[in-house]
Amino acid sequence: MALLSGALGAAVTLLASRQRWSEGTATVAGGAFPLTAKGSDVTGVPAALAIVGLAALVAVFAVRRAGRLAVAALLALSGAGIVAAAFAGASDSSALDEEAARTTGDTSAAVTALSHTGWPYVAAAGGLLILLAGVLALRYGDRWPAMSGRYERGSDRPRRKAGPPADPERPEEIWKALDRGEDPTGA
Repeated sequence: MALLSGALGAAVTLLASRQRWSEGTATVAGGAFPLTAKGSDVTGVPAALAIVGLAALVAVFAVRRAGRLAVAALLALSGAGIVAAAFAGASDSSALDEEAARTTGDTSAAVTALSHTGWPYVAAAGGLLILLAGVLALRYGDRWPAMSGRYERGSDRPRRKAGPPADPERPEEIWKALDRGEDPTGA
């Protein structure tokens, strides 16, 4: 559930940050012309935190104990950050004002007839899904499986009983030694 929620939330947030969040009209001496601002123009925070959330979602399964707790907290915080940034960007007009100033060449140009779309709220919904994934990872992450520690140095796994040394002239012996976890090239 957490994996699906986090992946879906990141996808929704990334999609929403590429859509039009606001539109308006800039008026100059030659007339009025329409302007639009995408979510990435308004704020880059939701898209950046969605990528952080995806990385944390993958990492939560790669680490154990305290590391899992820290990564799960990062996942939850990235979801909360997306929600906050999306709500802050839902009523922001500065991106359109900057676009009007750049387009008209008049630094005092402002946008009139400003309207906002629903995409910031879609991004916030994606952030809520990532937040849910983080909360689930914090609550139930200690029960989830972790990546194998088989090849880690200092592993506390019991070693298999070593067989007879591998005969270098017989390839099947070398393969059997590898299957037992032995290094047939070592002395």
